Amino acid sequence: MWLRNCWYVIAWDHEIPPADEGKLFTRKVLGEPILVYRTSGGEFIALEDRCCHRHAPLSAGRREGNDIRCGYHGLKFNPAGMCVEVPGMDSPPPKACVKRYPVICKNKWVFVWMGDPERAREDMLPDNFSCDHPGWINIPGYLHYDTPYLLICDNLLDFSHLSYVHEKTLGGSTAIAQARPIIEKVDTGGQRGIKVTRRVPNVPPPPFYQRFRSFDENLDRWFIYDFLLPATLLMNSGGRPTSDAPDNLARAVRLHSCQTLTPETETSTHYFFQQSHPAEVEDQSIKESIFKSLTEAFNEDRDMITAQFTNLAPDAEERMMPLHFDAALIRFRRMLAEEFSREKTGP
Repeated sequence: MWLRNCWYVIAWDHEIPPADEGKLFTRKVLGEPILVYRTSGGEFIALEDRCCHRHAPLSAGRREGNDIRCGYHGLKFNPAGMCVEVPGMDSPPPKACVKRYPVICKNKWVFVWMGDPERAREDMLPDNFSCDHPGWINIPGYLHYDTPYLLICDNLLDFSHLSYVHEKTLGGSTAIAQARPIIEKVDTGGQRGIKVTRRVPNVPPPPFYQRFRSFDENLDRWFIYDFLLPATLLMNSGGRPTSDAPDNLARAVRLHSCQTLTPETETSTHYFFQQSHPAEVEDQSIKESIFKSLTEAFNEDRDMITAQFTNLAPDAEERMMPLHFDAALIRFRRMLAEEFSREKTGP
């Protein structure tokens, strides 16, 4: 179930080579191969990575200024996707073109719009501020999953799994699974999704937090995040010593995370992520430590979700037993289905 009239992240901006390198970047989104490049003026261009002639990938061709030359029969396309030259012809056929996608870069995430270009709105972009903010420090990450994106959504909407999948990394306590989250609706016009708030009082600090500082007492932990359509998580999380007042963050671990899922195909997914810490933390090794811990934990997720996907029965959705853990993911899937139905029937 893919929404099309929305923004999907196709890359971190550092993945798209500068114009003077002459290299071409391609990635598949919703089953469509897309070529992304920068013009000499720095503008991002996203074109269908499929020549209109014999459907060879344009990414197998070359750049000529701001144009792209197909490496099979030499058709040349401008940044608007129009063919401007066919070898051996005085002028290209009027219909010779490739699809151009709306594309925009916000806080280092490069987004493509997969639906009706006339409906592309910037207020539908998520607020991934900590990806590129002087007050926050992070290392950008990417993982590829050979699973459907909805299974990963389910995982992100149910943090009770931290107690078990991430027992020795992000979790550290069975109390996370026992804590009941508060689930609210998010609908600002441009953004739709759900807000999940999970507070876990008086628990041992997880191994992950010990990389920030040594704690000699339990912590009150929190996980507060918006999970927005089509599949973006924006989270404020952390933990403070239980003896500190709720508004005293002097000894707290504070983090902000931006994570987003982009379906590649029906059974594969791009996962873009980062977890930021405040810039006031001067130890430069902290960002490497966070990234290492996060990558280790997300590989734990990927191993479990891949095993789950491999094990799914043909009628798995009907046979799964819903439990209280699933409250957030059920509400999100219902919202996704409503938006999908609305998209199919028209505005």
